[in-house]
Amino acid sequence: MSNPELDEMLRFQGSEALTMGVELELQILSRHDYNLTRGATDLLAQLARQDHPGNVVPEITEGMIELNSSVHHDYSSLVAELETLRDHMVAAGDRLHLALAGGGTHPFQRWHEQRIYPKERYLALSEMYGYLAKQFTVFGQHIHIACRDGDEAVRMTRLVSRYVPHFIALSASSPYYQGVDTAFDSARLSAVNAFPLSGTMPPVYSWREFCDYFTRMVEYGVVQSMKDFYWDIRPKPNYGTIEVRVCDTPLAPRQAARLAAFAQALVAWLRQETRRAPHPDLGMAYSYNRFQACRFGLSAQFIDVATRSQRALHEDLIDTLTRLMPVAADLHSEAAISELLGQVLRMDNDAAWLRSVAGRECSLSHVMLRQVERWAGREVSLQ
Repeated sequence: MSNPELDEMLRFQGSEALTMGVELELQILSRHDYNLTRGATDLLAQLARQDHPGNVVPEITEGMIELNSSVHHDYSSLVAELETLRDHMVAAGDRLHLALAGGGTHPFQRWHEQRIYPKERYLALSEMYGYLAKQFTVFGQHIHIACRDGDEAVRMTRLVSRYVPHFIALSASSPYYQGVDTAFDSARLSAVNAFPLSGTMPPVYSWREFCDYFTRMVEYGVVQSMKDFYWDIRPKPNYGTIEVRVCDTPLAPRQAARLAAFAQALVAWLRQETRRAPHPDLGMAYSYNRFQACRFGLSAQFIDVATRSQRALHEDLIDTLTRLMPVAADLHSEAAISELLGQVLRMDNDAAWLRSVAGRECSLSHVMLRQVERWAGREVSLQ
């Protein structure tokens, strides 16, 4: 028997292929000590009085807030919107004596002090997951890239999964957590790993197979919507996209736009490679490659199952970004890909910047101040 509500959830919306958008989870901070503070309600009320691009919504705890871009064709328009929305949010925060920052984790907040935002879904998650819900006070970037149909979304979810370590290493901005240097470049993903529906999409190879899987999971009572899957990459049928979910929130909006441009160019290139199929051994190395990127960032090792060899991740990134340059030129994002390539050649990501700042500052509160300045575009030289 047909279920109209389920059928609607699984209807893959038509969208213009290769358009993109981002979601960014941000830290709301006290100007007193730069710890997380319960400012989401006041900040949302302040922003509701303004005419600004994109959208701003609450997140699971009250020291978080999420900005959503609109749909974009190219890198430059995405940068412009993110920076404009950033400026509106920073100005609203200034009026409330609140600060905003990027970064995948707050370096010294205590998870048990956080408060769940009073929204029905978040309260239900807190009831289901207990303390894990408050520990989920971590901050990520989600990237949406439009696909032509559900079959392409399933195929791209599988193909892009080879590059999950590349996105982790480029975006890593969470070396500090609970007051210590974790020795990871991205500690944030360890919080995501605790959820039972994290990881990767199951072995389905068409939209019909995916719909059958999802329907069974609903019937078993495991999930109610696509949001219940915390996979690294998931199809998003109501947007007509795939959603890459492994990135830490960068320290500046422009880096977020670069990462989106990377995802867009990667999907465009993979679409051209019509005979390319996910390697059958990809899953054997997936967890190892993902861990290496979280732990070591751009210095990670990477197993290429296609060649049955291990190499430095930054070498594979250099090859990948170089290969994408002609596609990026067609998408008017060659500047973004070139800038990412320069970062890899310098072995430079946000985690490295944070550790460098921490080596010069007297406390993690002062590190957070520098993150606030970097997000706001008010960064001063520390030389």
